[in-house]
Amino acid sequence: MNHYDDLETRSADERAAALAEALPAQIANALKAPAMKAHLGDVDPAAFTSPEALTALPVLRKSALVGAQAENPPFGGFTPRPAYEYDHIFQSPGPIYEPGMTSHDWWRMGRFLHACGIGKGDIVQNCFGYHLTPAGMIFENGARAVGASVLPAGTGQTELQVRAAKDAGATAYAGTPDYLKVILDRAESLGIELSFRRAAVGGGALFPSLRQEYADRGILCLQSYATADLGNIAYESEAMEGMIVDEGVIVEIVRPGTGDPVPEGEVGEVVVTTLNPDYPLIRFATGDLSAVMPGQSPCGRTNMRIRGWLGRADQTTKIKGMFVRPEQVADLVARHPEVIRARVIALREGEADVMIVQVEAEGGDVAAYEASVREFLKLRGKVEIVPPGSLPNDGKVIDDQRQYD
Repeated sequence: MNHYDDLETRSADERAAALAEALPAQIANALKAPAMKAHLGDVDPAAFTSPEALTALPVLRKSALVGAQAENPPFGGFTPRPAYEYDHIFQSPGPIYEPGMTSHDWWRMGRFLHACGIGKGDIVQNCFGYHLTPAGMIFENGARAVGASVLPAGTGQTELQVRAAKDAGATAYAGTPDYLKVILDRAESLGIELSFRRAAVGGGALFPSLRQEYADRGILCLQSYATADLGNIAYESEAMEGMIVDEGVIVEIVRPGTGDPVPEGEVGEVVVTTLNPDYPLIRFATGDLSAVMPGQSPCGRTNMRIRGWLGRADQTTKIKGMFVRPEQVADLVARHPEVIRARVIALREGEADVMIVQVEAEGGDVAAYEASVREFLKLRGKVEIVPPGSLPNDGKVIDDQRQYD
């Protein structure tokens, strides 16, 4: 199979050796950003030569970016250069601001588009938004990297989208998973045949039934996992077995509310360190859940795979008028070394909230656990000790089972 570059098929030893050089350089670069330096503290970049070493550093949450940007707009001191030295300044909901550059494959989306089979000779109808938010430019930058032409369609005006796709001869679609169906259905109703054969989607769930509908129409549809802050994080290949981690990032899966990595296969929060020197985010918590898959992709790409988006890690819930956060549950677990995991369940009995805390351990002192619940969660709750391995592998540490309808 023709790969985007030699990085995709490196051996584990080759990738580790390259990372041992790139990661210290990126930590040193990050320390040039005043807010990142304050966040990381007094660290020696030379000490960080592997993903495992990163666990000594604190996790950076988007809320910290939002707060810093409010005090020091636009980037809050998390960039190593002033705002005017970037080609673009984007604004995402929050609001939160992200820098952008027009240099070659800056968001690394070209790797994904290449995996989709998109390249020179293709015309990509880019239906991601171009207004303020970066998604449109992210995919346009990627299309340029693989030599494809771009029809910058943006969102909405479906009938005009159909006409443009027909007249321009668009062969590939980029956008959210469901909007392509809207375009195709409108074209069918108008008696217009379109030439889409590839679809590169993101920003929403790609359900198997929708993917199959596209396949039935002769369109290969693959998805990427990207964010405005980080660019492309992981992507599908034609093998369609999980999502392959991009070569320009380091992905960790940690227990929600902590920076502690979970075992392979266990669902946890996606934490990303980017190797992009222009915006060096270190251990940036995405708030998304996923899990590491064993082995390598059959397509020949050798980097780590994840299962894709499995929900949100920010499970903050109000119980009995008090907010309960994943970080508090993590503190509870840390208090008792014998506890493997814990799960808070919010229920409604009659007209009152009820909190159950399930503790995964080989026995233990219920009274001590109840005291820790009161200390860390600031609430009283029933403690249930459950056998190791019995809690669901879904990344949840707070499970709100209350019904409001």
